Amino acid sequence: MLYMSKRLESLDALRGFDLICLVVLERFAHKIGRPDESFWREWLYLLFNHKVWEGFSAWDLVMPLFMFMAGVTIPFSYNKYRGFYGNMQPVYCRLLRRFLLLWLLGMVCQGNLLAFDVQHFYFFSNTLQAIAVGYIVSAYLFLRTKWKTQIVIASLLLFAYWGAMEFCSIGVYGNGNYSEQGNFAEGLDMLILGKYRDTAQVIEGVVVVDPTYTYTWILSSLNFVVTVLSGVFVGQILYSELPQKTKLILINTSGFFMVVMGWLMSFVHPIIKHIWTSSMVLVSSGYCFLLMGLFYYIIDYRGWNKHITLLKIYGMNSITAYVISLVVDFSSVSNSFLFGLERFVGVHYPIMILFGNVLIVFLLLLFLYKNRVFIRV
Repeated sequence: MLYMSKRLESLDALRGFDLICLVVLERFAHKIGRPDESFWREWLYLLFNHKVWEGFSAWDLVMPLFMFMAGVTIPFSYNKYRGFYGNMQPVYCRLLRRFLLLWLLGMVCQGNLLAFDVQHFYFFSNTLQAIAVGYIVSAYLFLRTKWKTQIVIASLLLFAYWGAMEFCSIGVYGNGNYSEQGNFAEGLDMLILGKYRDTAQVIEGVVVVDPTYTYTWILSSLNFVVTVLSGVFVGQILYSELPQKTKLILINTSGFFMVVMGWLMSFVHPIIKHIWTSSMVLVSSGYCFLLMGLFYYIIDYRGWNKHITLLKIYGMNSITAYVISLVVDFSSVSNSFLFGLERFVGVHYPIMILFGNVLIVFLLLLFLYKNRVFIRV
């Protein structure tokens, strides 16, 4: 449990923006948005949905941004331990505890752990677990290496991923194949995770995965680290004693460079969020840099922070908001209060129930915020 202290307000606001998109706007958009209907419904559907495979949509930025911001916090949390060569065991234990808690919460959020069903025990399948992998490695690198070394390591991981996709194979998977069912990352997940892969079932002794499930995790973990590490780079800039204007120039210039490099790389290494390709990491991290630069400019540089309370309510308890929204279904509570309205609103009743669910989560977060309590994993 963390009580309020001096924080980087732009980071809290950006994190709140990301969480509101994830746990509020997406849900309404998926209820209302429809393909091949009116313009505004189709626009909502496209805006709040991922690319089917190759390419990059606005909604593809939500998960990388969540991971990126976990990296931004690392310099603020661990800078006092950097370069310290005394007893680091408490620090490493703290990192390991955070890793394990994020991993378990990821299994809970995905519906695997609380199902208590060995046949549906899926080991690696959630955003929080991707954050856990990226966080523990990035935090260790921050503690033990300089920023130039971190850039070299991030570059090597990006190239290692690209090399594995281009030149490695497992049976029919790999050797430059970037299709949904033929890429090397897919083959590696099938080999290592097997029946513990999300959607997997054992049918007559054979592991069968839903063919529409195309997310990968094992090889993608190389680039999960890079995504979180990109946040560490921004965190180091923001934590430094550089003038604010210099910080803005560094963040925005770096972000623009990464976006350009990512799109150029996509000609030989496609942008595919489902398997977290290196070009996708460069593009998404570049956009995260630019968003962080924008929020920092508006809130911390210009001081326009009078109307960001809603963002801070979600942003300062972001993991709490994410977990509660995914794990707890408040529909029965909403229905208890609103059921009499169903005959008046007809087909719009499910939207009212959804509004009730969102309102309950908001009130819980507001209670925590008003009491100056912020829960950390």
